[in-house]
Amino acid sequence: MNWKTDYRSFYYENTPEPLDLSLPADETALLSIDVQNTYMTPSDDPVERARWAPFYQRMHEIVIPRTARLQNSFRQHGIDVLHARIACLLENGKDRSLSQKKPGWNYLLLPKDREDAQIVAELAPREGEIVVTKTTDSALTGTNLRLVLHNMGIKNVVLTGIFTDQCISSTVRSLADESFNVILVEDCCAAGTDELHRKELEILNMIYCHVISSGELMAIMGI
Repeated sequence: MNWKTDYRSFYYENTPEPLDLSLPADETALLSIDVQNTYMTPSDDPVERARWAPFYQRMHEIVIPRTARLQNSFRQHGIDVLHARIACLLENGKDRSLSQKKPGWNYLLLPKDREDAQIVAELAPREGEIVVTKTTDSALTGTNLRLVLHNMGIKNVVLTGIFTDQCISSTVRSLADESFNVILVEDCCAAGTDELHRKELEILNMIYCHVISSGELMAIMGI
């Protein structure tokens, strides 16, 4: 993979390669989004379980272990690791955004203290790490994250998590609109299908973020 040439949409097909990335440790943070127990529990319905099997395989074999490695590398080098999760403050979910109240797959009722609302054990926050709780797709829109990042002096936000075409996409766009430099780690993200994942990366890349692999990112940052 070469982050400077891969994941190009129609609009950026012939655009010159971007400049090398500069990601100073004191201006950069890692944000992991929504890898929660509810999304890692297969359906009781065998048809649905089979339909989602490729997603679970990608999560267990690629996304979770590589994200854990990235988080640990950031920690070891004193670089901030933050977390965002979907959860409602009220048991009845009255505080959720409309998109989480609509019937269908996106309907979510995850009271904040319930086990299925928690971040998976492999990526669980360490003591002292910031966790924001959101009832929106974007981790920026529904929380005080923008202010927190600003106060911390963060200019570059490295994103991992799920789902590439939903909460990741919304967060990338929100951060870009607030003039943060966004780095999206392609092998630390997943969508319901690989096709959706790849297509969303092409849509986002070069205008809202830079899409990069975890190995390339670690090499650039020297971690």
